[in-house]
Amino acid sequence: MTTTSSLAPRALALRTLPDTLPRPEAGVPQMWVQHVRDQSAAELAAGYELLDTEERRRANAFVRQELRDRYVAAHTALRRLLGAYLEQDPGKVEFVREPCPLCTKPHGRPAVAGRPTPPLHFSLSHSDELAVLAFADRPVGADVERFPGSSTVEEVAGSLHPRERAELAMLPQDRRPAAFARVWARKEAHLKGTGAGVGGGLDGHYLGIGPLPVDPPGWTLTDLAVDSGYAACVAVASSAPPPGR
Repeated sequence: MTTTSSLAPRALALRTLPDTLPRPEAGVPQMWVQHVRDQSAAELAAGYELLDTEERRRANAFVRQELRDRYVAAHTALRRLLGAYLEQDPGKVEFVREPCPLCTKPHGRPAVAGRPTPPLHFSLSHSDELAVLAFADRPVGADVERFPGSSTVEEVAGSLHPRERAELAMLPQDRRPAAFARVWARKEAHLKGTGAGVGGGLDGHYLGIGPLPVDPPGWTLTDLAVDSGYAACVAVASSAPPPGR
């Protein structure tokens, strides 16, 4: 199990973000949290101009303006941070997809084209008004989840590992949404880190619903201290992949 109960991400203020940032230390992720409500209409419009064709297509596909704004804000933050880490124009950062570990097709982890040296891996997650971003020198996955309603917990709990389902069922009804969000964020963070996504199976590893996650083989999970009503987690590979991979 991890020995750190939680890690506090840095609050992201794009207005004061420096042009360059030091790269993450070996095995230590740099975490950021962004509140969509902090973005003005002008900042969202400027951020939209940084997005590439595919990102704009996805943004424009949202019917509801608030969902579009959340997407634009989160992806603007990703580009601005990558630009600072890589010391390049954030609008010119090019993304690719790594091979899926399950089928080898190109829909695995998102990555920066050209394989930056030294390596820089990243992960982005957003839920409602909150976005969490992770950067590391090795594969990393991050996820944030708003506490669901009790009915959602009942409907989806069957997807968890049998031990997690049993632990959840033993909790009082009013404590289940927070516990469910906590374990779901752990699941998503790990699966994003591996590149398998939900296709890797939510019931494959026991990660626990308690105050500390249980680390799956080859990974370290750490819960993140975020806003009340949300749960978040970061998963970091235990070792960096060899050069060229």
